[in-house]
Amino acid sequence: MSEHDAHRPGLGSMPHDGGTAFRVWAPNADAVAVTGSFTDWSGDGHAMVSEDNGHWYADVEGVRPGDEYQFVITNGDQRLMRIDPRARVVTNSSGNAVVYDRDAFDWAGDTFGCPPHDELVIYETHIGSFVATEGDAGDLGGLAGKLGYLAELGINAIELMPVAEFAGDYSWGYNPSNPFAVESNYGGADALKAFVKESHRHGIAVILDVVINHYGPSDLALWQFDGWSEDGKGGIYFYNDERSSTPWGDTRPDYGREEVRAYLHDNALMWLEEFHLDGLRFDATLYVRTIDGLGTGDLPEGWDLMRSITTTIRERHPDKILIAEDLQSDPAITSPDEGGAGFHAQWDTSFVHPVRRLLTAVDDADRSMTELADALRGDDEPFRRIVYTESHDEVANGKLRVPHEVDGGDPSGWAAQKRATLGFAIALTTPGIPMLFQGQEFLEDEWFRDDVPLDWERAEQFRDIVRLGRDLVHLRRDVDGVSRGLRGEGFEVLHLDDEAKALAWARRAGDDVAVVVVNASAEARDITTGMPSAGPWVVRFNSDAATYSALFAGHDTHDVDAVDEPLDDQPASGTVSVGAYTLVVLTPA
Repeated sequence: MSEHDAHRPGLGSMPHDGGTAFRVWAPNADAVAVTGSFTDWSGDGHAMVSEDNGHWYADVEGVRPGDEYQFVITNGDQRLMRIDPRARVVTNSSGNAVVYDRDAFDWAGDTFGCPPHDELVIYETHIGSFVATEGDAGDLGGLAGKLGYLAELGINAIELMPVAEFAGDYSWGYNPSNPFAVESNYGGADALKAFVKESHRHGIAVILDVVINHYGPSDLALWQFDGWSEDGKGGIYFYNDERSSTPWGDTRPDYGREEVRAYLHDNALMWLEEFHLDGLRFDATLYVRTIDGLGTGDLPEGWDLMRSITTTIRERHPDKILIAEDLQSDPAITSPDEGGAGFHAQWDTSFVHPVRRLLTAVDDADRSMTELADALRGDDEPFRRIVYTESHDEVANGKLRVPHEVDGGDPSGWAAQKRATLGFAIALTTPGIPMLFQGQEFLEDEWFRDDVPLDWERAEQFRDIVRLGRDLVHLRRDVDGVSRGLRGEGFEVLHLDDEAKALAWARRAGDDVAVVVVNASAEARDITTGMPSAGPWVVRFNSDAATYSALFAGHDTHDVDAVDEPLDDQPASGTVSVGAYTLVVLTPA
């Protein structure tokens, strides 16, 4: 067997019984060595041998998991110290890589699978601010301590804002410096694995935000990694022309280069296969498929890369969910056909913006029920969209949480409570995959900041509002077996009255149907609407129930006996009495 044939496959650090093998891609290097705690950080280190296609390899005896290391790259007069681009563990974003045994974690008993898309209710979370104290960022252990709370709320999927290592202690996470490493401040690789396993034990899927539209730009070891670059650009991992430019730095990966495509492809698979994650949400895909993010300067290589990643994951892991944040309502993003990007779903701005306008308008006259109905409709495949009224983007950078935007002078008052709860009730009863943002269920106010922890005292202060959210989530998921219609693809507007600010719609799953009635005005209304069938209909949810808030009127919304009198193209009709800024759900008795 030749020396080349004896080389172990893989990239990064690969510990084995006798030591650790290392492989790195540095096509412009004249020489590469690996140095670390096992060489007393010798400047010469352990020399690596050149392989095909610009890779360098060494197998060093006695190197064990936990040992720190860096690559020493020589390019002409340059001598560069570089963190391993594929390190699963780093000491910090500008520190050292750490040898890590990818197979050592005990996954025994972890047999969880992602729930079907028609049952998913997603809860978006930022680890550093979810459970934290002033001056100390939160970590995965703190988040794990709240899984019981989330499970009781009925959440069955948690979406983590990015966990890849970033510069500093506080960040939203969309500035990855080490894309394969889990943020050390959050607890690192083993902490994420433990969190995923514990989430699964609670019946909760874990979806992760990933960033492939740019890297860094700070503390970025990939930058001019092996000493080569053109025009002062980023070198081998990046475009070195006008395609490099993004709003976040000159660091768009080179989607056309085989080794970079493999890097991005392997990174996506790593989260699903090594960390047992249940899905990925790709950030700002508009900046993967276009140069300027304005729909011009098309990047065919970006389209092709996304399609390659989603095709592989759909084939190898058909139970995983793939979500895009494209924000352009382009159906090609969720098309698996040739020319499409192949995601299962995308964040839907055509829902969130009209609904927030409805909630935050000062005067009832400015609430458009026609616009709301259009926002609800979506398309013929509603589970291709994520619907929400709050997300990290919608409640930061000058944009407020819904209660604060409704009434900045009294964000815990009647108007704020009523319209905020109406908003997430609409999201949870609309065709699509609903998503809440952390703290939304206890009316968190102001705006999202990565260094300001959630005010968990509000979860107790507004425990009845939390119960409203729990009741809604359980209804949306048909936990009690009475509301399967809310999981269906079928959607039909039953009644629209823009003058009275009333809207009713039906949701259908096969023969099961649920009727939703909304009053978006400050006065209680008796709303007469077409009904899918005559007979008794039971009120399953009333967002004005006095048990949800001492401020709510507790307007009497009684069960309805629909009569056999056609109305609004429906075979029957009935009158539903609905409180101010209230949503009611009814299903057949």
